[in-house]
Order: sequence, then structure tokens, then C-alpha cells
Amino acid sequence: MVRATQDPTGLVADIRQIVHSIDPNQPIGDVRTMESAAAESVAPQRLTMTVSMLFAALALVLAMVGLYGVISYSVAQRTHEFGVRVALGAARRDILKLVLGQGSRVILVGVGMGILGALALTRFVSSLLFGVKPTDPLTFLGVTLLLIAVALLASYIPARRATKVDPLVALRYE
Repeated sequence: MVRATQDPTGLVADIRQIVHSIDPNQPIGDVRTMESAAAESVAPQRLTMTVSMLFAALALVLAMVGLYGVISYSVAQRTHEFGVRVALGAARRDILKLVLGQGSRVILVGVGMGILGALALTRFVSSLLFGVKPTDPLTFLGVTLLLIAVALLASYIPARRATKVDPLVALRYE
């Protein structure tokens, strides 16, 4: 190994010449920087992490789309109910809280089951982790808050649509 303050690839010829002058039979092969050797040594873990992150992002998007679809379908089925509520004097924020409350219950059940499942499966991912414990509370809190925020966003869009229900149109619907 050679420590250099300048570009190490430019020193290869000089290093070969110095080593050859000391021992002409000493072969020099596989010359590379420490950064490239370190990067090569963690390449399998980096690939696993990248694929895991892509699948996690895809799972997050699918969960958001799925929750949006379920809440949106529920709002569409309850259009008449929302119209009656608004006609009887319910404020738009009451309708918003009603739909978000329904979505929040689903979110909390899902997050609770997810945390229990994650705690049960931590021993399977412990070999892939470096510098963090499998049950790191900060990681669990961060992921939980991210999932809750994404799920609330997925619920908010249909909830806003429910607040825009015209009572006359909803009452004429049936």
C-alpha cells in the first residue's frame, strides 16, 4: 500500500520502478485505489440495500394508492350521506374530520400490525444492518411517522372531495 497526497493513479509507473529496483522478481498486479477496493468489498451489500430500498419505495407507493382507492371508494359510496349531513347543517370541516377519522383508524391498525410484524422479523434483517440495531427506536419512530404521513395524505384527497359534495346533487342521486 502506498499513501499519496496527489492522484494515486499517476504514481503507478513510479511505484513499479521503485519496487523493481528493490526486487526485480516481485510482481505488481491489481493496482487500484483504496476507495475502489473498499467499494468493491461492500458491493454485494450495497446492491442488496438498493434493491431493498426500491422494493420499499414501491411498497409505499402501492400502499398509498391502495389506501387512496379504499377511502375514495368509501367516499363515493357515502355521497348521499355526506349530502344529507351538509343539508342538515354539517360544516365542511366536520365531513373532513369524519373521513379522515375513518382513514386514521385504518392507518393506526395497519401501523400497529406492521410494528409487531417488524419486531418479529428483525432477526432476519440483522445481518444486513451496519451501525444500527434491528430494534432501533429512532428508526421505528421515523418509519412509523413516514407511513402515517403518507397514509394521511392518501386519505386527505378523498376527504377533500367529500367536502365538496353538493347537497342538492347528492339528494337527487337516489
